[in-house]
Amino acid sequence: MDDIYIARKGRARHQQDQNNVEHHFRVEIFYVTIDKQMQELYYRFNGKALGLLTLISVLAPYDGYKNFDADKICNLAEEYYPSDFTPQEQIHLRYQLQHFLCEARGGDPNLTNISTLQELCQRLAETGKSDVYFLLDRLIRLVLTLPVSTATTEITFSGMKIMKTRLRNKMEDKFLVDSLVIYIEREISKSFSIESIIDDFKSLKDRRVLFDV
Repeated sequence: MDDIYIARKGRARHQQDQNNVEHHFRVEIFYVTIDKQMQELYYRFNGKALGLLTLISVLAPYDGYKNFDADKICNLAEEYYPSDFTPQEQIHLRYQLQHFLCEARGGDPNLTNISTLQELCQRLAETGKSDVYFLLDRLIRLVLTLPVSTATTEITFSGMKIMKTRLRNKMEDKFLVDSLVIYIEREISKSFSIESIIDDFKSLKDRRVLFDV
């Protein structure tokens, strides 16, 4: 790594930099790559999104809820979800968080050994505590539905071009949405059999034509 780095062929001899191999890989490759990745991250996530992701980290339930900060969580609900929480609910949320922390850090077996927000949301639903801490449960569900990238949106628009063609340009919005759901979630829709679809369609209301074969 201390040897002089020899530039690629075709470069003039007087243009060769007198740098060693370590400098080439560290400065000209590694640092450049990190810089491009940082630029891409700043392009993908603006300042508001980065602030939201930072505040979401205070909801992490791992390691005995050490990162759980009631003040920052209330700020999260107030700043980013003002339409989902009324002013009275924002005040009530603080009291719910205080009671929740006392119960979680007090050794409640239903709230221990949890490392992700998804597990916490499932545990609250399974134990019925989602009714007790309904504001906290609402906030967690809002955070879990936050898209982390535009990949899903891009897939949706690609599917729209496939579903709504020139010959089907008069398709109504509801039918288009239903068709896109089936196309996007095709891995799930493959598990449905034709017989089950016919049975569900037949059970909607009585029809003149019988679907049974």
